[in-house]
Amino acid sequence: MLNKSLNFLGMIFIVVLALAIVLSGCPKRDADKGLEDTKPVTPVPTVVPEPTKSPYAKEIDDATEMRRDRELLAALEDINFEYDKYSLTDEARSVLAKNAVFLKRNLSVRVQIEGHCDERGTTEYNLALGQKRADAARQYLVMMGVNGDRMSTISYGEERPLDSGQDEVAWAKNRRAHFDIISR
Repeated sequence: MLNKSLNFLGMIFIVVLALAIVLSGCPKRDADKGLEDTKPVTPVPTVVPEPTKSPYAKEIDDATEMRRDRELLAALEDINFEYDKYSLTDEARSVLAKNAVFLKRNLSVRVQIEGHCDERGTTEYNLALGQKRADAARQYLVMMGVNGDRMSTISYGEERPLDSGQDEVAWAKNRRAHFDIISR
C-alpha cells in the first residue's frame, strides 16, 4: 500500500511540475496585459519623397503642348470662297458659327486669320483679295460675338497654296481663309 501511495504522489508531483513548466514558459499575450502595461503608439510621420523629373520631362511637356496645339487647330476650320469673290457662302457661315462657339468658350485663344487665293490673277490683286477674305471672316466672327481684339488678319495672296495642282479642284482648295492660333 505504501508503494501505491508513492506512485500516486509521484504522479501528482509530475503533473504539478509539468503545469509549472508550461505556465512559466508561456509569455503573456497583449490581451492578457492590463491597461497599465500598454504604452501609446506614437505615429511615425511618413515622408513622401519629392518626385524627381525625368531627364525627358521637357520633351514630354513639349509633346503634350504640341498635341494640345494640334487639338486647338483642329477645332478651328478653314472656310473656302468662290472664284474671284470674298463674300461668305452659306457653308462658310456655318463653319464660322462653329469657330465662333469655340472662340467664345476659349477666351484666352487669339487667332490670326489668313486670306489665301489661287494662282490666277496678279500678285497685287491676289494680296488685296486675300485681305478682303480674311477681313470678311473676322467681321462675321465679330458679328457672332467674338471680341475683335483677339483676331488679326493677314493676306498671303497666292504665296502659300494648300494644293499645288493646276486644276479647278486645287484652286478651289486654295481660295480660303485659314485660322492660325497665335496664343492661348
